[in-house]
Amino acid sequence: MSFTLAIVGRPNVGKSSLFNRIAGRRIAIVHDTPGVTRDRRVAEAVFAGMELRLIDTAGFEESAPESLSARMTGQTLAAIAEADALLFVIDVRAGVTTGDEIIAAALHRAGKPVILAANKCEGRIEPSALADVFALGFGEPLKISAEHALGMDELAAALEPLVPRAPVVEEEEGFHEDEDDAEQADFDYRLKPLRLALVGRPNVGKSSLFNQLLGEMRSITGPEAGLTRDSIAAPWKIDDRDVLLHDTAGLRKKARMAGETLEEMSVASTLDAIRFADCVIVIIDATQPFEKQDLTIADLIAREGRAIVFALNKWDLVDNKNGAISKLREQLDQSLPQVAGAAMVAISARTGEGLSRLPEAILAADRAWNSRAPTSALNRFLESALTRHAPPAIRGRRVRIRYMTQTKARPPTFALFGNQLDALPEDYQRYLVNGLRENFGLKGTPLRLVMRNTKNPYDPKK
Repeated sequence: MSFTLAIVGRPNVGKSSLFNRIAGRRIAIVHDTPGVTRDRRVAEAVFAGMELRLIDTAGFEESAPESLSARMTGQTLAAIAEADALLFVIDVRAGVTTGDEIIAAALHRAGKPVILAANKCEGRIEPSALADVFALGFGEPLKISAEHALGMDELAAALEPLVPRAPVVEEEEGFHEDEDDAEQADFDYRLKPLRLALVGRPNVGKSSLFNQLLGEMRSITGPEAGLTRDSIAAPWKIDDRDVLLHDTAGLRKKARMAGETLEEMSVASTLDAIRFADCVIVIIDATQPFEKQDLTIADLIAREGRAIVFALNKWDLVDNKNGAISKLREQLDQSLPQVAGAAMVAISARTGEGLSRLPEAILAADRAWNSRAPTSALNRFLESALTRHAPPAIRGRRVRIRYMTQTKARPPTFALFGNQLDALPEDYQRYLVNGLRENFGLKGTPLRLVMRNTKNPYDPKK
């Protein structure tokens, strides 16, 4: 297991910037607003040849019990308990503050190795800025700048005695990164972790579901809307299948976040999580189901080509449950025909009701997303579909569909070959897509149709 290093410090001292710098990529949101990080974020990284499991934490503050600050501090304390070593970051421009002293006392109680780093050391530093630093009890600090990558060699040297070295893996002769398409098609997708994102409007219960599935308080929850600002990932399992579960920030209407830079960054983080995912659970507030923003979110996921499952959260608060699922199913299929038949599971993240049905729906959607249909079976389906309902005539000439094949999975994509296919009406395409869903068990995934016109040897323009 990788060596766990938790980065701790007051709000706005540059912990997330340092987290990104050590990880070697932009993972956590960085903004001038204090308290951007609220949950603890984890990333695997190799820094100067050392395998690290990094934890970015929220600011550490003494505050009233049950307040948001207290919940954030609870996440930081959990990270401290989980870590093998602690990287304590202070702001050299602010000097040593009372908040730094409170954190130092907590780190001494933890009894773990501590590396003290004075961040924002770019430019000229007044000697008085570090006058009180030795009172913290961790010796002379490393002078670093996470933003400008200063002091990273010194940080690596301080970590080296603590962290095991990563083994060197030599590349085998004849290995090529670009694998043959046929080998990719034969690869069993179940051997890779399923990347699963929880997405929805603010305050629909994404973080509560995230915590309930993991069986721990991994994300901050509460009555306040918009608590989650950055996408948080954690490992999970469905039976023997590895899953990487992402909690995300709520997606609000564009008009409501115009000019809000931090809000826009949170939304960008959620969109990245959707693009990274194999399957997305769209969480709907069952007391206010399928509002316009819910449909917009689901349409976005379908356009990104991700498998989709709908979770009707707060089902315990619905008064009249008789026939409600059937009505919502009908509403969904009418409003979002591009994901018709997607699983809809009634749950309560608060009580755990219905959660046992969620894994089966996730695996079924992922199976459909990865499925491939034989060309012979596809063309038997096509022949039957054309017999039942022939394509319409366009300008006096009938559209001819000669055959079809599946070109790729993830999501399933089918190529139609024939004449005048660019003029094939959308309702006829939807007729074929619905037939494919029903005949090949492709519910819970968007489908793609690609039109490929064959050349007419008698047309001089061809």
